[in-house]
Amino acid sequence: MAGQTYNPYDNVLKVMDDAAALLGYSSSDIEALKYPERELKVAIPVVMDDGTTRVFEGYRIQHSTSRGPAKGGVRFHPAVNLDEVKALAAWMTFKCAVVNIPYGGGKGGVVCNPTELSERELRAITRRFTAAIAPLIGPDQDIPAPDVGSNAAVMGWMMDTYSMLKGHCVHGVVTGKPIELGGALGRNEATGRGVMFTTKNIMKKLGMEFKGTDVAVQGMGNVGSITAKLLDEEGMKVVAVSDVSGGIYKKEGLNIPAILKFLGADRKNLLKDYEEEGMTRISNSELLELDVTVLIPAALENQINASNVDRIRAKVIVEAANGPTAAEADPILKEKNIVVVPDILANAGGVVVSYFEWVQNIQSVSWTEAEVNEKLKNIMDPSFEAVWNIAQEKNTTLRMGAYLIAVERVVKAKKARAIWP
Repeated sequence: MAGQTYNPYDNVLKVMDDAAALLGYSSSDIEALKYPERELKVAIPVVMDDGTTRVFEGYRIQHSTSRGPAKGGVRFHPAVNLDEVKALAAWMTFKCAVVNIPYGGGKGGVVCNPTELSERELRAITRRFTAAIAPLIGPDQDIPAPDVGSNAAVMGWMMDTYSMLKGHCVHGVVTGKPIELGGALGRNEATGRGVMFTTKNIMKKLGMEFKGTDVAVQGMGNVGSITAKLLDEEGMKVVAVSDVSGGIYKKEGLNIPAILKFLGADRKNLLKDYEEEGMTRISNSELLELDVTVLIPAALENQINASNVDRIRAKVIVEAANGPTAAEADPILKEKNIVVVPDILANAGGVVVSYFEWVQNIQSVSWTEAEVNEKLKNIMDPSFEAVWNIAQEKNTTLRMGAYLIAVERVVKAKKARAIWP
């Protein structure tokens, strides 16, 4: 791909085509899945704290609603663009299908850097963005959630804005909300908890010892930090972590509780300012290339690609981020006998518990955190088993196994509904 611009949506199309071919589908069977059902681009004018007006660009895309309402996060990041949001929406379609929850795929994004915004500015962007996409969203249509750069507070503002426009409280319009606004207990930890379950599952299948085994985590946002915390608590040795400012490495294992306390003290705190005895500073690219047993990319897409795949030394990669491995890297990783657990399976815990939150909202019921975590495990473990079994049966990768299950479920739903009119 030298000299070419990386397009994550092309990545989605390639894997989908490969899965459809293995399933024996014709091009007509999957043609509609290659095009998002709706793409909305909005302008978001905001009066900044200094009195100037800035216009931010935002998107909401619904890839497929064949299996249910669109479901997917809202990303606040400077690199947000149309192709990225299209890819993320399509990944959500297949992610929901692989764990068999009744959703389609959607995604949203705003081009901004939340770390450079005041809380008032971020709230203003959120409210104006919500108002702009309000015709597309709703508990029966499209349910946003947190993603990179957004959090429970942002979801609370989104819910309030939508409720003000409707004239009554609508809890189920978003998930990942504060508990006080109908959020699910365990939702904040759900994606990371799902990654932890998946890591345990793959290591058990490969006959690897879990406790004391070294793991590196790229990214210390919600998913990466919770993953590192839970793996550390379960006995794995987290030897490296990183964020946008760079990474840190310690062969004996890092003090994860201390790191999380430091990062949590202020949302502007970064690892470049963290100190721990015996640690060394590394770059994000160096972290990916460490000689560790397990590598967990939990940052952004296209981290493992043609330029660095030859230097990847981990034995197992568990994709906590969406699309961290470019399509051209997959066959090389397979040649190197590096096992990759794909994003649409590994990080599905977030959308599973989002589903639980939505169910609780629309039924006006409440579950304990223990119930939520148990229900999550009862979906993640059989989903992993199904993907493992079909990959073994077809002698293919776990990524292809996941897509074989997901594409078949979406195509069957689409065929059952038929093309309207």
